[in-house]
Amino acid sequence: MYPTDRPRRLRTDGIRPLVSESSLSASDLVAPVFVDATTDERVPIESMPGHERVPLDEAVARVEEVRETGVEGVILFGIPETKDPTGSRAYADDGVVQRAIRRITAETDAYVIGDVCLCEYTDHGHCGVIEPEAESDPTLTVRNDETLALLAETAVSQADAGADMVAPSAMADGQVATIREALDDAGHEDVALMSYAAKYESAFYGPFRDAADGAPAFGDRRHYQMDPANRREALREARLDAEEGADVLMVKPGLPYLDVVSDLRREFDRPIAAYNVSGEYAMLHAAAEKGWLDLEAVAHESLVSLKRAGADLIVTYFAEDLADRL
Repeated sequence: MYPTDRPRRLRTDGIRPLVSESSLSASDLVAPVFVDATTDERVPIESMPGHERVPLDEAVARVEEVRETGVEGVILFGIPETKDPTGSRAYADDGVVQRAIRRITAETDAYVIGDVCLCEYTDHGHCGVIEPEAESDPTLTVRNDETLALLAETAVSQADAGADMVAPSAMADGQVATIREALDDAGHEDVALMSYAAKYESAFYGPFRDAADGAPAFGDRRHYQMDPANRREALREARLDAEEGADVLMVKPGLPYLDVVSDLRREFDRPIAAYNVSGEYAMLHAAAEKGWLDLEAVAHESLVSLKRAGADLIVTYFAEDLADRL
């Protein structure tokens, strides 16, 4: 008979799940939560259907909603009362994220991750202290070394509030080493560090900037986020972060950079994370609203592809929607 080799034998209903190479579970997922100090009620995020900014008083309730689906981890983003050139509300003891962390860790058993960046807190929307001529004639836009101290202060303030993990996303050179040293000096040796090791200057972030009110007031972030054309550079960035003490290495965005996720999985013995970003979420919703795609099916397939590429954990806005299915 021909053919003698028949892969379809392993696609029958009985054996298909037994030989599945990649699996996805609710415990693989991390749900982003937006806490807004400027509102007293939940505010829908127009470009991200199903998601809201929640006031501080509802932060615990929001996390409990996530936990009820079986998702164990959340990553917190804050919208502060005020902004200034150095993003001082990012590292204030009474900052919106710090207050939210205290409440969430006291009243829930969620695993709490704090995003460590300044863009949501600066009045210019960039991820650190900017150059004097940044608006008119930028060289590197953000002054790297001056920014490191503020990122470290932010991470320590989140750890002081009770964060289980901090996640620096500013793409500042040396941020992992600086934060790790500051955490250890403050007695937070057990607080984990997940670096946004390969964070690209991506057009897929648009809805998030709406959600977190963090769009740059001028220019772009090309001077500190990675060029989407670069693959090998991601290995260099990840290697530096691993050497500096990162516990988890993240690639952001996820779907357009599956090759980079796969590269990091092959090269490093640390857990690999992928951020299934707001634009990936929004585009699937938009297509589903047109009736062109089955939302749940394509969302599930998207996250499975990230697992297949090598991601151990996935930050995604689909976390709650898919948890029941998983």
